[in-house]
Amino acid sequence: MNTAFIKPQWGPLTIALMVLGFVIFWPLGLAMLAYILWGEMFGGSPEKAQAWMNKSKAWCQSNNGRHMHGNWRQSSGNAAFDDYRNEQLKRLEEERRRLDEEIHEFHEYMRTLRMARDREEFDRYMRERNGNRSTSSGSQTV
Repeated sequence: MNTAFIKPQWGPLTIALMVLGFVIFWPLGLAMLAYILWGEMFGGSPEKAQAWMNKSKAWCQSNNGRHMHGNWRQSSGNAAFDDYRNEQLKRLEEERRRLDEEIHEFHEYMRTLRMARDREEFDRYMRERNGNRSTSSGSQTV
C-alpha cells in the first residue's frame, strides 16, 4: 500500500511545490522535480528503492563499469574499423597537441611584443621627462 501524501506525478500540488521550492531555495525545487520524475521508481517504499539500487548495481557490473569509467573505446566487433578508428584518434590527438603548442608560441610572441612596446613607451616617457627637466633647469640658470 502506497501511503505517500504527495504522489510523484505531474499534479497541481506537486507543480506548486516545485515552483515554490525554486523560489525559496533552488535545490528544493530541483529535489521536487527529481521526485516528480523518478519518485515512482521508488514507490515510497524502502523495498522498491532497494530493488532499484540492486538492478542498477547489476547493470553496472554486467557492463564491467564501461559506462561508469569512461571506457568509450570499446570494440566495434570489426578489427579493421577499430584499427582505423585508433589511427584517426591518435592523429587527432597529435593535431591537438600541435595546435596547443602553436597557441603557446603565439602567446609568447604576443607577450614579447607587449614587453617591447612597453619598453619603448617607457623609454620615450623617460626621454621626454628628462628632456623637460633639463629644459626647465636650463631656463632657470639663464
